[in-house]
Amino acid sequence: MRIRTAGVIAAAGLLMLGVAACGGTNEPAATPSKDKGNGKLVLWTDPTRAPVLKPFAEAFGKENGVTVEVKEISENQQQTFITASQQGSGPDIMVGAHDWIGNMVQNGAIDPVQLTAEQKAAFHPNAIKAVTFNGQIYGAPYAMENVALIRNTDLVPTAPATIEDLIKTGKDLKAAKKVQEILCVPFGAAGDVYHTYPLFSAAGGSLFGATASGDPDPSKVTVNTPESIAALEKMKALGEKGEGAIKTSIGNENGIPSFVQKKCAFLISGPWSMNDVKKAGFGYDISAVPGFAAGGQAKPFLGVQAFYVAAKGKSKVLAQEFVANYVTNKDVAMALYNADPRPAALTAAADAVKALDPNAEKFVQAGANGIPMPAIPAMGAIWGPMANAEVAVVKGGDAKTAAEAAAKAITAEINK
Repeated sequence: MRIRTAGVIAAAGLLMLGVAACGGTNEPAATPSKDKGNGKLVLWTDPTRAPVLKPFAEAFGKENGVTVEVKEISENQQQTFITASQQGSGPDIMVGAHDWIGNMVQNGAIDPVQLTAEQKAAFHPNAIKAVTFNGQIYGAPYAMENVALIRNTDLVPTAPATIEDLIKTGKDLKAAKKVQEILCVPFGAAGDVYHTYPLFSAAGGSLFGATASGDPDPSKVTVNTPESIAALEKMKALGEKGEGAIKTSIGNENGIPSFVQKKCAFLISGPWSMNDVKKAGFGYDISAVPGFAAGGQAKPFLGVQAFYVAAKGKSKVLAQEFVANYVTNKDVAMALYNADPRPAALTAAADAVKALDPNAEKFVQAGANGIPMPAIPAMGAIWGPMANAEVAVVKGGDAKTAAEAAAKAITAEINK
């Protein structure tokens, strides 16, 4: 169905800054479904997106003669959704991260989303790749995210070409007492595999091998290959007994604030940091995390936010209509962007955002060499053991010992 732009804008009000100038024309027109399910459509999302989606949900409900409920789920969204679905009390539509897909499919919680070839072509290729699992598309993507290197251009006018250049510049600034830290990368006492993955991958590290079709293969855990051990050695050299660039004392709670307070000239973070960075009052720029001088390119994880159709929903036809033909619209994408400025997955929305916020495109460019975070269920076994391994080497421990311990724990968890 074609979204009724004028009516929706009136309903959305100030949430839809600038949307009137860029009405949605990216989805094919369709006839409203005759199957109204139980006369009610239930959508679950987080508190940030709920108020944005309510006006669109209400417009959809009026168009189809049904009631649409948007419910906020503030914590443990994925598990809450899976548990509720298994109990028959779940929603018809769920909004969440693409790396939930493998686990949700394994638990029979979501159905494939029926997008036309034209609709698929309207999205960034990485967004479609991220929501594709076992050859099928399981979500309608609306936003993308990845980390990049954010730097204080008052202190560092030119982006470093290599990690070695970054470290030298950071050390020089620290020696001159212009900063307190070489680099701010959220790591913390428990480790942070997500934020440090560009460094790990740049040094040749990996998590899984690949299947014949190129998907991550859970039967091939690669965290203890010679290449991954060498990558952990590089992280050790950057750690507390080495350069002091990666530290357990800098975590999610103080990484962004330290950069904003000019305690460091470099920050590895994502679009979620930009509201604070913009308020800091100094010049900044965004570029790709550089690779090592003698290594490959840094490859950050790519994340995608998407709408899912619940496999056990009570209004599945309406849910497909809403997800495939209603929220795949520039107006919705722009409203969601205005509420939470992460690069839009829909190309038309991304193009419109460029004029409003060039930072969004810079993050997309910084993630050009990135890889979609593996959506396989086995990815859940990675986080804890790999974080432990990284903490061990950052504190000066042996890389091979840490890698072997991680591989053993990950394999055991996968084979449970």
